[in-house]
Amino acid sequence: MYYAIISEDVDNSLPLRQATRPAHIERLQKLKNEGRLLIAGPHPAIDTPDPGEAGFSGSLVVAEFDSLVAAETWAASDPYMDAGVYSKVTVKPFKVALP
Repeated sequence: MYYAIISEDVDNSLPLRQATRPAHIERLQKLKNEGRLLIAGPHPAIDTPDPGEAGFSGSLVVAEFDSLVAAETWAASDPYMDAGVYSKVTVKPFKVALP
């Protein structure tokens, strides 16, 4: 089943994100290579694709896991969690309806 991992950043997270991004992307790439990643990306802090110094307010990952517990465990071990980028992470079951 798919699960939505909705993360909210701490204030002024951009330097932490930049330092930790390679490890974060590596984990997402592994999900993609396994055919389990539906979508992933950050939420710009302002209404533009490139927010510059404004940075990001959080992230969304939708991926396939065996269970809610497995998705929560994966989310909890994200390098952004370890680096203090995220202040809150919510994991919810997700049903693809469209397209």
